Amino acid sequence: MTASRAAAPPSAAPPSGEPADVTIVGAGVVGTAIARELSRFRLSVVLVDEANDVGTGTTKANTAILHTGFDAVPGSLESRLLRRGAGLLRAYAAQAGIPVERTGALLVAWTPEQELALPKIEKTARLNGYDAVRAVSPATVYEREPHLGPGARAALEIPDESIVCPWTTPLAYATEAVRAGVRMLLGTRVTGVAPGAAAGHVLTTTRGPLRTRWLVNAAGLGGDTIDRMVGGGSFTIRPRRGELVVFDKLARPLLSSILLPVPTAQSKGMLVAPTVYGNVLLGPTAQDIDDRRDTATTADGLASLLAAGRKIMPELLDEEVTATYAGLRAATEHRDYQIRVDGSLRYACAAGIRSTGLSASLGIAEYLVDQLGAAGLALTERGGSRPAGPPAMPYIGQAGTRPYQDPERIAADPEYGRIVCHCERVTRGEIRDALASTLPPADADGLRRRTRALNGRCQGFYCAATVSALMAGGTDNPP
Repeated sequence: MTASRAAAPPSAAPPSGEPADVTIVGAGVVGTAIARELSRFRLSVVLVDEANDVGTGTTKANTAILHTGFDAVPGSLESRLLRRGAGLLRAYAAQAGIPVERTGALLVAWTPEQELALPKIEKTARLNGYDAVRAVSPATVYEREPHLGPGARAALEIPDESIVCPWTTPLAYATEAVRAGVRMLLGTRVTGVAPGAAAGHVLTTTRGPLRTRWLVNAAGLGGDTIDRMVGGGSFTIRPRRGELVVFDKLARPLLSSILLPVPTAQSKGMLVAPTVYGNVLLGPTAQDIDDRRDTATTADGLASLLAAGRKIMPELLDEEVTATYAGLRAATEHRDYQIRVDGSLRYACAAGIRSTGLSASLGIAEYLVDQLGAAGLALTERGGSRPAGPPAMPYIGQAGTRPYQDPERIAADPEYGRIVCHCERVTRGEIRDALASTLPPADADGLRRRTRALNGRCQGFYCAATVSALMAGGTDNPP
């Protein structure tokens, strides 16, 4: 097989004539969701990000939980948009083929103090409109999770908590947006904003000036920096590093549910959860740091994770560790989302989204675009000129049928039966399709997020050379 060379990230040169109607800064899960929502309307929209791919920041390194919002602050904007967004995402994922598994969760109390907190958490869930929560006895907990460590005193069951693919989700949003006409400017960092009103804004970027009538700030960890450029300053991003450990797929039979801790004021705490890729996650830690690019794991962080894991599920520590990683959450000094629209400045901000942004993304996008319309942005439906429905995304989960398991697909195209990455069962056909997709990967990490190649137990030791050759457009013999 001769593979096509990976295309450069989709982009468009900054328009030299008419300004864009809307420019969105930040191509994470929130920014891509907003781009998708705006693509419904007769607008020229540009999506800008300094990275060479979508979803490379906080989005790619979270715990991949599709939250019900049961423990959000009642009456908060986060609670409202999380509940709305989770429902929208479940429906969207079913249409687009995004992996989602409804595993349910158990929120486990290990101390008398935590046990006393459970009735308040149950009340909070009901105030948030989630009535399926229920208290369960220790006997029921151990019946559900027999490998749980000793000492669990009580638990709450949250049956609708789910796991989701954090990689396919923003990729699906962005793919739909680009196919509807949104222009991507990846590898483009915004270094300044000359704000205006009727005349719009002029963005200084590493690829030259970019003019836009409206500016949407979804820059994640850089959200406060962009906000100050426009004259704001009502919040400051305080990066919170969360380290996680990924255990091998052989650990997956140890649990059936997401195991949640009793949350604290600072963090939801360390959980043990399955992933849609068949692994088991342990984490995250919660450490406030100053460096917005410091995603290194630390000896202390990993030690604290393993100590927590030993209490929650001792047998988990007997399993092989596939990987460790750290993500940064865009926390602010405020507990709630920082979402606002200023019609006089033609500026919108979606900041301080933190760990629930994946679940709430479509709710955030819907709300913010409604606010833009109320502030004066003309929202006229495209109607028949827009592609109908979500794109059909390649399925990379473990619970469904992958190409190597599909005899009919292999018979029609043998490349789907030629495995390149044996740890993750990724085929040459899948890699070929990713390289030819609407948003092709710019590098090996991008291919990993599209196919799972290089993501297994050997971390690319056996398949990296073949994968690199395919990405470079080389020819090699089928394995």
